[in-house]
Amino acid sequence: MELSDLQVFLAVSRAGAITKAASELRTVQSNVSARIATLERELGVRLFRRHARGVVLTAAGEQLLPYAREIARLAEEARRALSDGGAPAGPLRIGSLETTAGLRLPTVLARFTAECPDVDLSLVTGPTEQLVKDVLDYRLDGAMVTGPVHRPELHEILVFTERLVLVTARWVTDLDDVLSAPSGPRLLVFRAGCSYRRKLESLVAARGVAPSRCLEYGTLEGILGCVGAGLGITLMPTEVVEHHLATGTVRAHELPEHEAHAETVFVRRADTAPTAALARFVEHARGTAPPLQVVTGTEG
Repeated sequence: MELSDLQVFLAVSRAGAITKAASELRTVQSNVSARIATLERELGVRLFRRHARGVVLTAAGEQLLPYAREIARLAEEARRALSDGGAPAGPLRIGSLETTAGLRLPTVLARFTAECPDVDLSLVTGPTEQLVKDVLDYRLDGAMVTGPVHRPELHEILVFTERLVLVTARWVTDLDDVLSAPSGPRLLVFRAGCSYRRKLESLVAARGVAPSRCLEYGTLEGILGCVGAGLGITLMPTEVVEHHLATGTVRAHELPEHEAHAETVFVRRADTAPTAALARFVEHARGTAPPLQVVTGTEG
């Protein structure tokens, strides 16, 4: 079984059509068809069923798919490991909480990209649950999420600790007035899977209060703008709301010490060795990156 045949198989399964896969692979349709036919003969099964709009995986194809993905991933990991002896280079896929991306990462990314121009860095944002899943599924090389995560499949390292505050409209001086409202407070949050959302729900529940409803938003600015308009309350790191506090659009309420902190950790797969690019990124995120020294040769 050739690795190249499995890569063609993966391309066809992604594209759902021979012609689209050929375009992705920058080859001709007949070559893709021939490679699939070779693989089917070798395995003794049909991998695709053809229909008017393209192809779909057969039951045998569905069985092969996760193995093909894992083989391709390991081959790529081996290639990267063998070529990773010099300066950080190649693709690097990083995930981050939106609050972390807006607050902490601009400086980190500026320094990292300036030092490592040969790294093809991509950044995606999302809630903790989704980012952890993407790391586990090998879609991300690593992610900055709220911890601790405590997953045996993951290696995690503390990056920094945030101090959290409850945020309300500027005219709310007594938080109990909001929490004791007959209908309960409205919680303005990110979509399900957000760790700050879960913590806010727990904080409210611990005070014996049932929220009237959760209003979900896609952006940090959307949440804080609506909090400032008096639509509800939210939970955020102090530094995230500093600008809004300075302009007087919202008010921050301190929490008891045992509720006021959230750890941000960097997670990656424990079964995958970090590349030079990934290791360097983590050093920058933690603020511990030493000057980069690359040995390009030896003197005789």
